[in-house]
Amino acid sequence: MCTSNAPKRASPERRNNKTTKIFCGMASNILKHAYLCFRTYLEMFIDLVFAFIFEGKRQAIPDLEKRHAILAQSAVSLAAKIRNKELTSEELVTACIERIKAVNPVLNALVDERFEDALKEAKEIDKQIAEGLPDEYFEKKPFLGVPFTSKESHAVAGMLHPLGLVSRAHVKAHEDAECVRLLRESGAIPLAVTTVPEINQWQETRNMAHGQTNNPYHTGRTTGGSSGGEAALAAALATPIALCSDIGGSTRMPAFYCGLYGFKPTAGYTSMKGTCLRSGEDPTMATIGFVSKHPVDQAPLTKIVAPTLDLDKPVDLKNVKYLYVETAQDLRVSRISKELRQAMNRVIKKLTELAPNTEQVPKEYSHGGFAHMFVLWRHAMTKETSRFAELLTNNQGKANAFVELAKKLLGMSQYTLAAVFKLFNDQVLPPVDKEWADNLTKELGDDLANALGPNGVLLFPSAPAVAPYHYSLFLRPFNFSYWAIINALHMPAVQVPLGLNSQGLPLGIQVVAAKNNDALALAVAEHIGKTCGGYVPPCKVIE
Repeated sequence: MCTSNAPKRASPERRNNKTTKIFCGMASNILKHAYLCFRTYLEMFIDLVFAFIFEGKRQAIPDLEKRHAILAQSAVSLAAKIRNKELTSEELVTACIERIKAVNPVLNALVDERFEDALKEAKEIDKQIAEGLPDEYFEKKPFLGVPFTSKESHAVAGMLHPLGLVSRAHVKAHEDAECVRLLRESGAIPLAVTTVPEINQWQETRNMAHGQTNNPYHTGRTTGGSSGGEAALAAALATPIALCSDIGGSTRMPAFYCGLYGFKPTAGYTSMKGTCLRSGEDPTMATIGFVSKHPVDQAPLTKIVAPTLDLDKPVDLKNVKYLYVETAQDLRVSRISKELRQAMNRVIKKLTELAPNTEQVPKEYSHGGFAHMFVLWRHAMTKETSRFAELLTNNQGKANAFVELAKKLLGMSQYTLAAVFKLFNDQVLPPVDKEWADNLTKELGDDLANALGPNGVLLFPSAPAVAPYHYSLFLRPFNFSYWAIINALHMPAVQVPLGLNSQGLPLGIQVVAAKNNDALALAVAEHIGKTCGGYVPPCKVIE
């Protein structure tokens, strides 16, 4: 029997299938590139239009006067000065009050204040320190005498707690949120509460009750949301401790747009009781966090609100493994701007230069899950127990997307357009396939955790562009997804400022670590901030 070694020819049907796949792939790539090209030019046009509207409205915040220069220091340093009697709490609280009064007319970040009560508490603390306090007392109260501000969605007893709603414009909190209570126990003094978007659910800090908050680096641009009021005051050197929260970037987004450090710890370690009317008993991807000018403040402050999280774990920067994602492939999200790509490349280059061996040289990481960042976060939001439509009505009913749109068009709605869009997202758009989203989220989380290991961090973009002009995010509603996907993964992340661009706007990058590896993320963030830019004030600091 003879056999032939000649290769078998594929059947006509198989050849046709292969040809079809090749053609479909080519057509898909052509359409994708055409879409990206169109979107690039469209966004250039959008920026030109909004620049025409807002560039002429740019207003500088007042310089930091010499008598207030102490406000440029870290909260840790200020606490030490009070403890060592180099500074009184009254002097510090007075400086904060005067600075808030100076910058708030430009920023519009203040909702309510307790200046007189804060001064009384400061004087009492100074009296106790003068009479002598044991070291153990200071150990229990590490921020004794240091004032703090809080986004108003955290309940602060006796202060306005409207959640950005007209219907709650005059509602005051009867007791402290858990995070506020813990800060008070640490010796910190509540000074004021600041602006948020309605129910903390938008990328800009604007609501119908208190208006729009402006970015201290460029008042024609957004501070981000939802902790926009906190970030505005912190960046403007008006508050040494800024208490925030984060469910879709609400700490890290304003930190990026306002040139600050912002930390979102591993989910599950901070109590959300008293935040946005939460009971604190249900599992959530939301966390309590802080924005700060100095990275040294992040761990000590987070220890107050997350006492069981190990933030003292030793970190050897010589053994850190770096991965990076230059850009994700989520077509809903704008492309990363050239200047932010350059900022990331600058970080990668610096880390490469400092790497003790090839193992520490940053390496690129990719996963298909990053092509669906917004969708995965949107699905994760369905697992939250709080419901936006009910909260909008102060739990007195349920807001309807179509009804509120009609009211908005007639000028009769109590809600912003952003809130109406959120209602449509929740009530009208089809739900995400649960099984697919759960599986892909788990695959992404597991793969990234395995890639990072115990000593790895991921350098991840913060956003496609620097702080956008007011209202322009309505045309880019998914651009917060670079922050939001980290919430869906329940991983810790630190927003790191990288100085300013040629227009004087903050640049930045995220540092992400595996769950419970928060100490590593903070250590790397501090290292990168110190070597690649860090916080730069939006005004002159007169010393």
